Amino acid sequence: MAFDPSTLVYDSRGLIPAIAQDAASGQVLMMAWMNAEAVARTLETGRVTYWSRSRAAFWVKGESSGHVQRLVEMRVDCDRDCLLVTVDQTGPACHTNRRSCFYTAVRGGEEVEILRPEA
Repeated sequence: MAFDPSTLVYDSRGLIPAIAQDAASGQVLMMAWMNAEAVARTLETGRVTYWSRSRAAFWVKGESSGHVQRLVEMRVDCDRDCLLVTVDQTGPACHTNRRSCFYTAVRGGEEVEILRPEA
């Protein structure tokens, strides 16, 4: 059965959350938004493409930073309202120059930085 991005459940803005996970390590790298066109572009090109809400424009991960995400697999959750994209990540995924955007843990009621920026 062919995949059709229009069968996904998008929010009122036409967006769906997409969680990026490193295909090799399983580490969760980031979460961003996609619309139906970003989903289609990602599948067509193999370069993960998001929708930037702040710029109201497509955002091909790594286009300006060189920290590219190449699609390994796209998965759809059971409610069809969230995506998991497993990726081959080049360099850090976070704009703070960390491997993952999830670099702060809450431990014992305190925020603890658990990942340092990459050199």
